[in-house]
Amino acid sequence: MIVGVIPARFASTRLMGKPLADIGGMPMIQHTWMNAKKSKLLDKVVIAVDDDKVYRVVKDFGAEVYMTPKEVNSGTDRIALVAEHLPNASIFVNIQGDEPFIKGKMIDEAVEPLLFDKNVEVSTLIRRITTVEEMKSPSVVKVVFDYNNFALYFSRSPIPYVRDARTNLERVEAGEMYKHIGLYVYRKETLLKFTSWKQTDLERIEKLEQLRMLEHGIKIKVVLTQYDSLSVDTPKDLEIARRFYERYVKSHR
Repeated sequence: MIVGVIPARFASTRLMGKPLADIGGMPMIQHTWMNAKKSKLLDKVVIAVDDDKVYRVVKDFGAEVYMTPKEVNSGTDRIALVAEHLPNASIFVNIQGDEPFIKGKMIDEAVEPLLFDKNVEVSTLIRRITTVEEMKSPSVVKVVFDYNNFALYFSRSPIPYVRDARTNLERVEAGEMYKHIGLYVYRKETLLKFTSWKQTDLERIEKLEQLRMLEHGIKIKVVLTQYDSLSVDTPKDLEIARRFYERYVKSHR
């Protein structure tokens, strides 16, 4: 069984109560759940919460929900707790709760490598960087990978460094830079192993938990997607999401 889990933390430092933020008359977490359910490969989509208010809202719109402790370190740790309640599930998908317009096709793209190759333990999505703004932004995580499409490193800095480029635009074009889209697919045993390890040095420095996997020798398969994601981390992001919904999503329903 393949299960999509949406971790939803209420006390976001930059946008308090983020899962319940209103977008077009609906809480953000409901948008994420509805779009994740459009995946053709997921057998089940559940939500992992840490707040009673969010729990009640999620129950009201009909999703399967699990309560997890507030002090859990990360969304991945919440998913590991949910995994304990789903013994028949072999693959888990970490779907970010703050990406209300996630496409089901993106989830399916990320899941496919684990279905076709039993040696792949973890997969994730990447997309080509096309602007200088994305290249320079530390909130856009960059990734470099080998000829077999396994990640070599993730960083908030622009990688690879194009030594001979004369302008930032030339760096973007000549470097073939890629950004990481934070959708992860794990085999259950790898997920539980990963969450049992302590934070690693590079993970602490970059504030990127996927580096813990690389430092422990777990290979992460990267899948190139044509789709982009819109993450909501700040009040400004929320306004962008609301405008996007009104202009593009609502009119096509």
